[in-house]
Amino acid sequence: MNILAVEIEVPFAVDVHLTEDTLTVDLSDGRTILVPLGWYPRLQHASPQERNNWRFIGKGQGIHWEDIDEDVSVEGLLAGKPSMESQASFKKWLHNRQGRHV
Repeated sequence: MNILAVEIEVPFAVDVHLTEDTLTVDLSDGRTILVPLGWYPRLQHASPQERNNWRFIGKGQGIHWEDIDEDVSVEGLLAGKPSMESQASFKKWLHNRQGRHV
């Protein structure tokens, strides 16, 4: 039996848009991915200014938000994977963040 291996080329991100409840990423192959912001709790808890302070990493293989230390990969978006951050890590981050914004 022969198994056909298909090599998949992952497109890169060309633009990013955020609203109060969605993350939208435009891809180099013409597709647009829209996911709930709830998939990325740090983004969900970020201010509009922090959400808009992003940059591409890896020539568009991912997106990085410096202010909240969040990274999202195009490959993860295509695979339908939400944030892999543990609840303990997120709670610690949120606690530290709330202490700074008091």
